[in-house]
Amino acid sequence: MPALRLVFAGTPAAAVPALRRIADGPHEIAAVVTRPAAPLGRKRVLTPSPVAQAAAELGLPVIEAARLDADAGERIASLRPDLGVIVAYGGLVREPLLSAPAHGWINLHFSLLPAWRGAAPVQRAIIAGDAETGASVFRLVPELDAGDVYGELRHPIAPGRTAGDLLDELADLGAGLLADVVDGIADGTAVATPQHGEPTFAPKLAIDDARLDFTRPTAEVDARRRGVTPEPGAFTEVDGVRLKVLDAEPVADAPDLPAGRVALLGKRVLVGTADGALRLVRVQPAGRTAMAAADWWRGLGVDEAVAR
Repeated sequence: MPALRLVFAGTPAAAVPALRRIADGPHEIAAVVTRPAAPLGRKRVLTPSPVAQAAAELGLPVIEAARLDADAGERIASLRPDLGVIVAYGGLVREPLLSAPAHGWINLHFSLLPAWRGAAPVQRAIIAGDAETGASVFRLVPELDAGDVYGELRHPIAPGRTAGDLLDELADLGAGLLADVVDGIADGTAVATPQHGEPTFAPKLAIDDARLDFTRPTAEVDARRRGVTPEPGAFTEVDGVRLKVLDAEPVADAPDLPAGRVALLGKRVLVGTADGALRLVRVQPAGRTAMAAADWWRGLGVDEAVAR
């Protein structure tokens, strides 16, 4: 199998397993493209992306680019790559960069295409209540996530999984799939087939997507909470004060609580829904640290409250 000269583009932690897996293989990574360092945490410390940090550990050259504009495109094209590989970089690849590598670009996407094309496929799949998701490696084309698919893997969405949990699982599994496709392109055995079916779309989550609506059924409220965890983070307002819901679970033996009513029943802090209740396990009140829901409730000093 001939070794390919690659350019790898990615930014978040979900792209790191793929970078490491390809770096362990026979192919040369001419450069790693990632978004610039960003201020993180309460002290806003300027921090390189997870992919930039992994590339430094691997001794790979890094190109920091906020977007793949003409300047970044020229720098990448000058490397004369055989193939571009992209995993959650956070920007679009347009012409002439799209056609610069001899074999074009391939993308590892965390859904079973054409389902959930877009920036938040894992989150949207959980919110929608899907029982299964997966990962796809496809040829990049100008239309969003619409290229022919080289390979896919299927993966169940286990009960209780958050978007963070599921993304970690798919990142590890998808790294192997991506490496196999790169090898197949190198030895000429890879075959890409058109996507079939009606596409669904997964736009980036906004903060309003993370608000819990307790007038909806329990399963739907819980799916939304899991789908927006850890980012942007599920929240509600209790008697007008913002409360992040870090962990919660449906209650099988739910008492008769009006939707949105919060009460301590036994040792459990429960919130009524349209058809039952959700137990709050861990929360974070505005301006405070995370804590057990029972501790938060005791601090309120009330018998009942309303979440909306």
